[in-house]
Amino acid sequence: MSTEEHQDFVRRIVAEDVAAGKCPDGVVTRFPPEPNGYLHLGHAKSICLNFGIAQEFGGRCNLRFDDTNPEKEDLEYVDAIREDIRWLGFEWDEERFASDYFEQLFQWGLALIEKGCAYVCELDGEQIRRGRGTLTEPGENSPYRDRPAAESRDLFERMRAGEFPDGSRVLRARIDMAHPNLNMRDPVLYRIRRAHHHRTGDSWPIYPTYDFTHGQSDSIEHVTHSICTLEFENHRPLYDWFIEKLEIFPSRQFEFARLNLEYTLMSKRRLIQLVNEKLVQGWDDPRLPTLRGIRRRGVPAEAIRNFCRTIGVTKFDSTTDYALF
Repeated sequence: MSTEEHQDFVRRIVAEDVAAGKCPDGVVTRFPPEPNGYLHLGHAKSICLNFGIAQEFGGRCNLRFDDTNPEKEDLEYVDAIREDIRWLGFEWDEERFASDYFEQLFQWGLALIEKGCAYVCELDGEQIRRGRGTLTEPGENSPYRDRPAAESRDLFERMRAGEFPDGSRVLRARIDMAHPNLNMRDPVLYRIRRAHHHRTGDSWPIYPTYDFTHGQSDSIEHVTHSICTLEFENHRPLYDWFIEKLEIFPSRQFEFARLNLEYTLMSKRRLIQLVNEKLVQGWDDPRLPTLRGIRRRGVPAEAIRNFCRTIGVTKFDSTTDYALF
């Protein structure tokens, strides 16, 4: 490996962990897209980082689809993501889906209840939001917070069996409603949502939240370095809390600054809006920063990889000059 490949802080962390013997079974990373849209230039930065580190350190990188929001997801996006990653020049070691772990996640939900670390709450979404508090004011305990574990377990199993209407109950972690990090104030782990899933069909009337799914999926796959964008930095204490309470493989999360490109819309939500409202010709419209759109402009995959290498990986938010791209 060249010195240049070790310039960014993430690669330095990985190199230090390898040297310290913290990865006895090898370095494992993952690229975890949600299949609710096409990949864009910002994803390319993450792809190059995760797959690149696995290659450079002789490790493995999984492609894992975080498919926990069935209303927004589609097999069309799954196929497109596979194609775009391969076009960019990478191949994953294993293909996984968060839905592969639904049964295990449910069992872990039961385990947290038994440990006194989770409870079934009957407040609605708005009541939970109001009771969460603010950055300067603590939240309020749910009236269901001290519900006996046996009762919560029974209700959670009945939620799984489809006995209750959508939105009527959730499973929440029992952490600390006065915690300075709002993500630690009894977050929701499961919600009732009758929605057809592109892989599991109608077999699950409840779905885990991203926060409850992500770290445990990493742990199942023995991911050694879970590399996320800075927006998840405040979620890391929760990521670690679940792993600690469940006593499972201790995957670790690291955050880097996402790609912000001058004059360029990088929000997947906004890109979906442009496509759905037919303000562009589709996901491969050359005006879009999607990998499909960029490819249609005639930009080769090597140029995108070189661009990602040039801008580097940092811990600080910044905006890249469009001329550099």
